[in-house]
Amino acid sequence: MSDSQDQAITGLSTKIDTSVAHEARVYDYWLDGKDNYPADRALGDAIASHIPAIRSMARANRAFLGRAVRYLVGEAGIDQFLDIGTGIPTASNTHEVAQHLDPGARVVYIDNDPIVLAHARALMPGTQEGKTAFIHADLHDPKSILSDPTLTATLDLDRPIAIMLVAIMMYFRDDDDPHGVIDTLLDAMPSGSYVVITHPTADFDARAMGRVVASAERAGITFNPRSRAETEALFAGTEIIEPGVVPVVTWRPELTREQPQTPVDPESAWYWAGIGRKP
Repeated sequence: MSDSQDQAITGLSTKIDTSVAHEARVYDYWLDGKDNYPADRALGDAIASHIPAIRSMARANRAFLGRAVRYLVGEAGIDQFLDIGTGIPTASNTHEVAQHLDPGARVVYIDNDPIVLAHARALMPGTQEGKTAFIHADLHDPKSILSDPTLTATLDLDRPIAIMLVAIMMYFRDDDDPHGVIDTLLDAMPSGSYVVITHPTADFDARAMGRVVASAERAGITFNPRSRAETEALFAGTEIIEPGVVPVVTWRPELTREQPQTPVDPESAWYWAGIGRKP
């Protein structure tokens, strides 16, 4: 599909503007990636000046994604994933973790950054038995995701699907109706589907997080940390699996691929994390 065709279908521009910071590229910078630009690095450094441990926090959030996928494939029997807010491909992407356990697993990635679009199509081929696909779309319009023919060509909506919302819902203000966005996605999924959420919080250091919010807003990026109770509310209508909504580093650490590590401070990464199952 050409860039002009993609824009005609999605309504999103595929023009890459590197003069403006983008959240996917800032995250890539924190993960020591190479697909970021001066504006992204400037915002990343500004946030790091308020939260010096932001890089390790980003890595902790990324590590949770791997544990969540291993739980969903290995224990919950899920073999279909809708990963929204994909970010620039790095190591241990959703399809790599899932297809390592189940080569037939299928994954659809969603992101609104055209740089992610270009890299995902080139770097996320998946296994021969399974399938991966990418949709250039914005979660603020969930119906555009659900109506995209790529989704139904890749995933079977009559079978359970895991919706991955890892570090994405903080870009929604309360008046953006984040609950309605999640409900729209879950309503389209069958019983037995899951939703995975991690969310930055000010619960551990309100003053520092307030400065992060201000830095992001100055760069034109909405950033809305939520409390534990507010994050739990995003799982409305689902059954939250054990251990519940907890600090991201404490969510089932036994599922990490590496050898067990020295116990970490639960507040070392300022994210809440959890998984909910649709009854």
